[in-house]
Amino acid sequence: MQAREEMIAETQKEIELLKEQELRDLERIASMTMEEAKNMLISNIEAEAKREATARLYEIEMELKEEADRKAREIVSLAIQRCASDEVASSTVTVVNLPSEEMKGRIIGREGRNIRTIEMLTGVDLIIDDTPEVVVLSSYDPIRREIARLSLEKLIQDGRIHPARIEEMVEKAQQEVESRIKEEGEKAIFEAKITRVHPEIVRALGRLIFRTSYGQNVLQHSREVSRLASMMASELGIDPTLAKRAGLLHDIGKALDYDAEGPHALLGAEFARKYNENETVVNAIASHHGEETPNSIEAVLVQAADAISAARPGARKETLEAYIKRIKRLEELAVSFEGVEKAYALQAGREIRVIVQPEKLDDLSSFELARELAKKIEDDLEYPGQIRVIVIRETRAVEYAR
Repeated sequence: MQAREEMIAETQKEIELLKEQELRDLERIASMTMEEAKNMLISNIEAEAKREATARLYEIEMELKEEADRKAREIVSLAIQRCASDEVASSTVTVVNLPSEEMKGRIIGREGRNIRTIEMLTGVDLIIDDTPEVVVLSSYDPIRREIARLSLEKLIQDGRIHPARIEEMVEKAQQEVESRIKEEGEKAIFEAKITRVHPEIVRALGRLIFRTSYGQNVLQHSREVSRLASMMASELGIDPTLAKRAGLLHDIGKALDYDAEGPHALLGAEFARKYNENETVVNAIASHHGEETPNSIEAVLVQAADAISAARPGARKETLEAYIKRIKRLEELAVSFEGVEKAYALQAGREIRVIVQPEKLDDLSSFELARELAKKIEDDLEYPGQIRVIVIRETRAVEYAR
């Protein structure tokens, strides 16, 4: 028995010696230590696991995106097809036509007293140049421009232009504009079929008829957002009342930002809270541009409806200079990534096509690049709607038959 145990022990010792010799031989052949080989194996396993995880993540994303896109298209299309509105383009000037060139002298008055009186009472600059039979009213405040336009048209029609008469006509024009503001606010509230709105909120809403953003009339935009948010809420099976109210009031801060400093979303939320609006509506106003976090479905729907109304073709206009800067910045962001060869902004900046170097990035890396670029664009750029990111990887094999 003892001899057998000694034989077993001797055999185990020989096995250990053979294993050690085998490891030394492997290290000599591979020119690596056991620790180095182990690290290489782990590294290869990690790389393979990462590739498999990226591939699986891509499959899951595609499945979720297809389902989400299908449902989103259904909801949005049902809302949009029922909603159409005429957009009013405006700028910082208003043109008043004159019956004759002689009227320019009468508007200016002796030593310029008439034009000075008009500018002082209305806060609007009158530009009288060589353009025949035209006076240009210039002011950043559209309500002031409207008062000046009405006053000037009344004076031209009356024919008596002197400081006292100017003062009388400006006062009448102010009353007319105030009356129209109230009517437009009440009309918007009535069309939306919402109730118990404070008179000051109604008045602020009415002032939006004279306000534009990128050429889009803000009151018309607010009506559109209200309808879209209401329709999407109905499609989701929730009560559309709050969504409709929040959509109509979401840009109320734009009626106030001439008189106060700060983002119009926060100004509007503070104004609505002051007049005891529902806290869900207040949060939807504050969060529709991301200044606060939305805490209700209605707030998210208002964000979506605002983006749809603003981004649809023809809704808004943008200055050429701002447009060129945005396009250039978009392309610069894309080419800043490693492995990117070229980048082209298309569809007025709504799409970016990125061509990558195939020897540096494989197919899975291209999907990862698209995701990282989209996140970078969201973090660094301000833009209406959404930007589609397309990454193209192309391998060309060229040979000549001689």
